Amino acid sequence: MSFLLSLSRFIDALNEKIGSLVSWALLISVLICTGNAVVRYAFNYSSNAWLEIQWYLFAAIFLLGASYTLKRNEHVRIDVVVGRFSKRTQVWIDIFGFLLFLLPMTLIILYYAVPYTWISIESQEVSSNAGGLIIWPAKLLIPAGFLLLTLQGVSELIKRIGFLQGRVPASAFEKQATTPEEEIEAIKAANKLN
Repeated sequence: MSFLLSLSRFIDALNEKIGSLVSWALLISVLICTGNAVVRYAFNYSSNAWLEIQWYLFAAIFLLGASYTLKRNEHVRIDVVVGRFSKRTQVWIDIFGFLLFLLPMTLIILYYAVPYTWISIESQEVSSNAGGLIIWPAKLLIPAGFLLLTLQGVSELIKRIGFLQGRVPASAFEKQATTPEEEIEAIKAANKLN
């Protein structure tokens, strides 16, 4: 189990680093979008390449950021229902969710995405839009993102099993952001200052 926990820490660190890097793609996308709008309205000039690079950056944010979101336990959940159960029951629900839904789906998508992407790389696929970009780098994000999501799913599974064995604290996989209650309290405190 110690090897698996080391593997889990490696996967977590990898997705944490990628998540931090991908967050810069959002800033770059906003700057490109703003620059494109200014140039379009001020100089009546535009290029499909600028629009497509925004789509590529959005795809990178979404596909490469999904594993980071799962690692931080910020994915969509039904906390209203699950939150009423004991921590041990919540962990069992997570394990079944990872084994029955997350991992099979990511593996199926990987199975179909790899040849789909490979065909695009081999043919050096280019956008059909005038002045468009090459497409295969964007398509490469699909298997890369789902590979990272699969790895993070395995890491989360290892942590949950480690918790059941008493080797991993619950804090290793709990939400790392503020709770809704904490956010409400922060809003109330801010309103009192105004």
